[in-house]
Amino acid sequence: MAKILVADDDPNIRLLLQKQLEYERYEVLTVASGLSAVAVAKREKPDLIVLDLMMPDVDGLEVCRLLRSEMVMPIIMLTAKGTDTDKVVGLAVGADEYMTKPFSIIELTARIKANLRRVDRVKRSMVEASDRMVVDNLVIDSEQHTVCMGERPLELPNKEYSLLHFLVSNLGKAISRDSILYRVWGDDFFGDDQVVDVHICRLREKLEGFPDCPIVIRTVRGVGYRCVRVKEGKENKEA
Repeated sequence: MAKILVADDDPNIRLLLQKQLEYERYEVLTVASGLSAVAVAKREKPDLIVLDLMMPDVDGLEVCRLLRSEMVMPIIMLTAKGTDTDKVVGLAVGADEYMTKPFSIIELTARIKANLRRVDRVKRSMVEASDRMVVDNLVIDSEQHTVCMGERPLELPNKEYSLLHFLVSNLGKAISRDSILYRVWGDDFFGDDQVVDVHICRLREKLEGFPDCPIVIRTVRGVGYRCVRVKEGKENKEA
């Protein structure tokens, strides 16, 4: 039984989600503040978090930042703010999806199920995939779900790990955003392809933190992205 944490300061929303998710046979934990969300998430290690943006003491963005520093479960952010800027910020700090209030309980339930299915697929694919991919000093170990640059570990949430794995497994190939969405987020993803750009940006920043990183992710205009060796990227820079 999957465990879901609902963090929202509105008692009506907490009760609504608790009843709906328990009906779907999930174990449900509820909290009313940001600090409680962080504490309960670290203690209970839920499989997924539904997180309100505007909460007392610590808002959803800061909660997301704090949790993403050490946890990788899917996070669906709820907010009354629906601008593109708000969505980009939410995705940039680590949310996997973003829903505006008022929301459809049926759609939210479907998104929860879709995210949990994707996590399950990632776990199964890690077992089924070849144990390791090696590009010079970059080692991606599917069995251990780890990424190392030489002797130094590179900590990545599930989505960024899956994204890096997919790009490196197609080293040198131009891959469309639609293909990345399908392989990393699944064919039941509800959002738009902007989420790919946000995750690519975050992954690039982390790779750039390693001066000896042997790969670089290039933008292929009108198509999507290509992962290449650094030497090739310098010779044929596209963005």
